[in-house]
Amino acid sequence: MEDINTLIIKDLIKSRVKTPNDLASFKRKVAKKYKTFCPSNIELLKVYHNLLKNEKVKSPKRIEELLKTKPIRSLSGIVNISVLTKPYPCPGKCIYCPKEAGLPKSYISGEPAVERAKKFNFNPYLQVQKRIEMLENQGHPTDKIELRIIGGTWSYYPKNYQEWFVKECFRACNDFNMFKTSNSQTLEKEQKRNEKAKHRIVGLSIETRPDFIDENEVKRLRKFGATMIELGVQSIYDEVLKLNKRGHGVKEIIKATKLLREAGFKILYQIMLNLPGSSLEKDEKMFEELFSNSNFQPDYLKIYPCALLKEAPLYRYYKTGRYKPYSEKDLIKLIKNIKKKIPYYVRIQRITRDIPASRIASGPAKISNLRQIIANQSKNEGWQCHCIRCREVKGNYNSKEKIYLFSQNYKASEGNEIFLSFENKKRTKLYSLLRLRIPSISKPIFPALKESAIIREIQTFGEVVRIGTKKTAPQHQGLGKKLIKEAEKNIQKETKLKKIAVISGVGVREYWRKAGYRLKNTYMVKNL
Repeated sequence: MEDINTLIIKDLIKSRVKTPNDLASFKRKVAKKYKTFCPSNIELLKVYHNLLKNEKVKSPKRIEELLKTKPIRSLSGIVNISVLTKPYPCPGKCIYCPKEAGLPKSYISGEPAVERAKKFNFNPYLQVQKRIEMLENQGHPTDKIELRIIGGTWSYYPKNYQEWFVKECFRACNDFNMFKTSNSQTLEKEQKRNEKAKHRIVGLSIETRPDFIDENEVKRLRKFGATMIELGVQSIYDEVLKLNKRGHGVKEIIKATKLLREAGFKILYQIMLNLPGSSLEKDEKMFEELFSNSNFQPDYLKIYPCALLKEAPLYRYYKTGRYKPYSEKDLIKLIKNIKKKIPYYVRIQRITRDIPASRIASGPAKISNLRQIIANQSKNEGWQCHCIRCREVKGNYNSKEKIYLFSQNYKASEGNEIFLSFENKKRTKLYSLLRLRIPSISKPIFPALKESAIIREIQTFGEVVRIGTKKTAPQHQGLGKKLIKEAEKNIQKETKLKKIAVISGVGVREYWRKAGYRLKNTYMVKNL
């Protein structure tokens, strides 16, 4: 006899349910019909996949889409997995940074990634495997993974731990869904396996401090396969950094940015609002300078309003009246003013951290849905943020809409940056992008980059399309290849450079090989 969830799936396939609201109503009706509890989407999706596997039902596209949990997770072309390092001493003494026993500094219990890490005793292999399993159960394709390593100051961890940690992340992806796990191999062997694995790491992000970035650290980061570096910048004013006991100044930020950019990395700045020594006016001015001063020009931003936590030294400042959080109204106005000035080539990754509101002592950082509030207000006020995240096509794809090629040049770290993109005419929908750098130095850290332009990023947006499949979505429609051809043509026409290099994620190397590129010094390189 068929179980109840199988009957519900068969009823769902026969139904005309098209929207999440329709689905919720349908589930209530069938729960009443079969005298059972309302089933979760994950439960139904698991049954649906089993029926498909055993060829007991046909595969209407709408069922998968309806049952997918949090579809936004895979609407930027990839799925993200965050992995937390073990607790380890941090060289920083920042007054806003909380310290909780048994966790890396700056992280606290209650954050989703932290709870996963604690459950598996910070084991990277188990963290990655469990997260892939969870995403698959929610209906997300997981063959293209952006891995994010978070924790304390990465560059301060023991070197052998760093290499083991990254290797285990690759091994976890390589082993997933295998009947038995592999023996622990070297990092290089696991990376080689991952080039053709079912679950490929197409991008690797690592967070660290600017004052730990030098040429040797850049080499290590590339050895690990890192493609983006999150720099804990917090402020670009020396007096604010000093007052908050950050331990470095602006010159270290500028140096780190240049070294990383010349090596092709995408650069993300973590910026903190409402720090002691700053103000509403100074915070707003800071974001103007980030994109008018060529020493900075980050590609990505995380904007964190300072969260006042009892575990941080800043709490004592607050209790004695030496620190006061912004009001909710002032913070929202500030972030709206910032978003109105963001260039088209920048992506705001996050606004606020996943810190439980109950842990925040005071201030508007308690607002967990701050991004949504600002998005709703901007819509009502008749304006749209130009940042990449706000313009990605996501699921709103119209194959008949005409798209246009845009090219924007700007100075950054003494070199030239070219931002190529396919967008609709009004630039409200972004389909695909490419970041191309014309370097400023003649003697790069890596020989492969000598006399070479660098593709620092290429991405096509929309729903994740599984490797090797065809589907009506921006991915796999040739937009990326067209941007690569445009970049190659641009270099040949405008410069005397003889080749082009790509800071490719390990899991994307096969893609570049098919385009005529060859692996050299961890980069994919092509002579022009």
